[in-house]
Amino acid sequence: MSIKVAVIGGGGRVGSNAAFALQCGKVVREILLVDVNAELAGGEALDLMHGASLCADQVIRAGGTDAAADADVVCITAGSRRKPDESRLDLINRNVSIFKGILDDLKKNKLKSDAILFVVSNPVDILTRMAMEYLGWPAARVIGLGTVLDTARFCSIIAEAKSLPATQVKALILGEHGDTMAPIWSSATVAGIPLAKLLSVNEQNELFKRTQGSGAEVIRRKGGAGYAVGLGIAEVIHAIALDSRRILPVSSKMTGQYGMRDVCLSIPTVVGRAGVLGTHEIELWPKEVQGLQGSAKALAETWGKVK
Repeated sequence: MSIKVAVIGGGGRVGSNAAFALQCGKVVREILLVDVNAELAGGEALDLMHGASLCADQVIRAGGTDAAADADVVCITAGSRRKPDESRLDLINRNVSIFKGILDDLKKNKLKSDAILFVVSNPVDILTRMAMEYLGWPAARVIGLGTVLDTARFCSIIAEAKSLPATQVKALILGEHGDTMAPIWSSATVAGIPLAKLLSVNEQNELFKRTQGSGAEVIRRKGGAGYAVGLGIAEVIHAIALDSRRILPVSSKMTGQYGMRDVCLSIPTVVGRAGVLGTHEIELWPKEVQGLQGSAKALAETWGKVK
């Protein structure tokens, strides 16, 4: 299925890397870069377009929010960048006003009735809920990147540390994309072999600790994440474009799963052309359920401050 994707914040590091991942993926029909810095977005679009003959027959251009009116997926990556010693939830005071302005622009330009809003900006779980409630959209059509990046990092870090093939490591991070994220060792495997049996508890704790601090480490070393998050964004958008019904740890509204309601956070979620098609309550260890519920509590408290 051929779709148009608008990347709001397309001139920034995350937005431009997402656009490049989408170009290399050769799935979407059109990539539109929108940014408050129109010249920067134009330069990124031009650079990407120059490689079109080497990659895929896609339309790649820059434009204003009005040009996103016919987009099938609107991906919002714009926002202030997190500081190395700052929690993602600390971003809320700086990012909510920016995000609200973007939502106002999108409301004014009347998006397609079946468009999917894909939130990447942090704190992603809070902003996903904000977008859904502020726009009054059905919960299924608003998706946050959630712990897709954390999960990718987790698998890659495990693979690198234990000399395993990264593509065969299957392990999840669920809950909040932030300080209360929960590692799911109960279902973690490499080529079908349970990782909980291959790794000691100390190794498990150390690998999760590295994963938890990896975002701050990238910020400290190079200023912010780009490549891995771009690939994560493409993974979600391709699931929508191809209606592939992939099960991904994206952020969506909880309606009673694991005893959680109203908050947006990540559990295994079926993603397709209509957005969130369903969720799976996989069997978890009690401490993992407690971790998820801890995320829900922290996010509910933060949401109370937003309101």
